[in-house]
Amino acid sequence: MSGQSLLVPGKISPTRPVPASIPRPEYVGKDAPTPYTGPEVQDAETIEKMRIAGRIAAQAMAEAAKLIAPGVTTDELDRVAHEFMCDHGAYPSTLGYRGFPKSLCSSLNEVICHGIPDSTVLKDGDIVNLDVTAYINGVHGDNNATYLCGDVDEESTLLVERTREALNRAIKAVKPGRQINIIGRVIESYAKRFGYGVVRDFTGHGINSSFHSGLIVPHYDSPHHTTDIKPGMTFTIEPMLTLGSYDYDMWDDGWTVVTKDRKRTAQFEHTLVVTDTGAEILTLP
Repeated sequence: MSGQSLLVPGKISPTRPVPASIPRPEYVGKDAPTPYTGPEVQDAETIEKMRIAGRIAAQAMAEAAKLIAPGVTTDELDRVAHEFMCDHGAYPSTLGYRGFPKSLCSSLNEVICHGIPDSTVLKDGDIVNLDVTAYINGVHGDNNATYLCGDVDEESTLLVERTREALNRAIKAVKPGRQINIIGRVIESYAKRFGYGVVRDFTGHGINSSFHSGLIVPHYDSPHHTTDIKPGMTFTIEPMLTLGSYDYDMWDDGWTVVTKDRKRTAQFEHTLVVTDTGAEILTLP
């Protein structure tokens, strides 16, 4: 694995403005969102709106990812995604969610998730996860992916490729009538082939008009998560695989989650809707 130094917090820039004409999620300006009490199965109109939100989120992530290169700051990636979403009439869902200060999460190397974009400069050999969620027409679309920055070592490259494959396998396992824990069973069995850790405390989730509806989608084989998968359900799958332990520490910012052994980690995510025969990806650019 790369012998690069461990990450340290950078300087966070001022909050980026969102045009007043763009509707905000209800949680903006509040300590926490109002708990979701609606159904996990969505109607056709809501699903169509989620296709739009998902497409904008995917496009915003792709635009930011174009800039990934040594010398670029994570704050610059945030700026690009922020401006893309605003230009397309969408609100960046993470901005103001439980006080999160930025419009995407940027998680490098040993950061499992929820890294805050700041003055950190990307280095040759880094792996960079971008997590982008867009809110438009009253619904959210959420996706993330891990990208290579410059010349990345083979161990890290394989981790990224295999984490993407773990997501793809999990999506194929989604079928009406199965239990939600089939997702984690598929991911964990695949990850174990390579000795990877599978993060347990951060999961996929139900998503619709709520950023996180309360439905939990674990990425490990959990006997406790037995919700039946039904057509029309909308949720994310977002496995986080590690080169070592799945245990973690959190930085003092209350957001940035890093592997306890500081070994590298990768993640991929899509928002899905369950169909009569499987799952449709809603976060395609």
